[in-house]
Amino acid sequence: MMVAVASREIRDGDLVFVGMRLPILAYAVARNSHAPTARGLFEVGLMRDQPASGFLGTMGDPPNVAGALWATRMSNAMALMARGDVDLGFIGGAEVDRFGNLNTSYVGDPARPQVKLPGSGGGADIAILSRRWVTLMSHERRRLVERVSYVTSPGHGDGTPGWRRGRGLLGGGPVAIITTLAVLRFPEDGGEAFLASVHPGHSVEEVREHTGWELRVAEGAGETPTPTEAELAAIRRFDPEGFWTRGQSA
Repeated sequence: MMVAVASREIRDGDLVFVGMRLPILAYAVARNSHAPTARGLFEVGLMRDQPASGFLGTMGDPPNVAGALWATRMSNAMALMARGDVDLGFIGGAEVDRFGNLNTSYVGDPARPQVKLPGSGGGADIAILSRRWVTLMSHERRRLVERVSYVTSPGHGDGTPGWRRGRGLLGGGPVAIITTLAVLRFPEDGGEAFLASVHPGHSVEEVREHTGWELRVAEGAGETPTPTEAELAAIRRFDPEGFWTRGQSA
């Protein structure tokens, strides 16, 4: 479900900052279903106009280099984002709050954190510079929190409409949080996330129970559409052993 839903965020013609894990597969699915001209940009310095012919466990695997449209330096790939050329980015994190701010730095007191995390990597760049971005995350109260312990990658700040513009952040900010239970979305001008749809087999009550704030439910929120035959075919083609999707409904 998460792969299929993430792939639908990719529009035909988009330049997508793909990122790691599930977005690698989501790009391949989109490119082979509804977005045949989408290009994938990878932080290691690769751009592709078609998915890799072989399975990818990481963005730097040899099949991703072979046949790349552009194999360059990481700095050049990041520079495309600074120019405003990236339409969509995918970012993961340890925590996300109701305004879409992401934490990949630490949890707890900064002087003596309970958990130390990897840091920003390219996350802050994607959050600040891409035209829109999406978070993929396991749906747990400890991950979907009222306020993150540390804002590594800014979303919609304190939720005030226009917060990003007021601070000179060039990109449009987060548009969705795709989880193992549901899809959360944000108002067009920023603000607080709301429940847009619930994945099959789950309920609104379950989603709210596992969310760390009083989650608003959109009028007309329904069930997330299941993967189409084209999406399933692409998932099976690019993840034949179920490395990314084993145990998932897709």
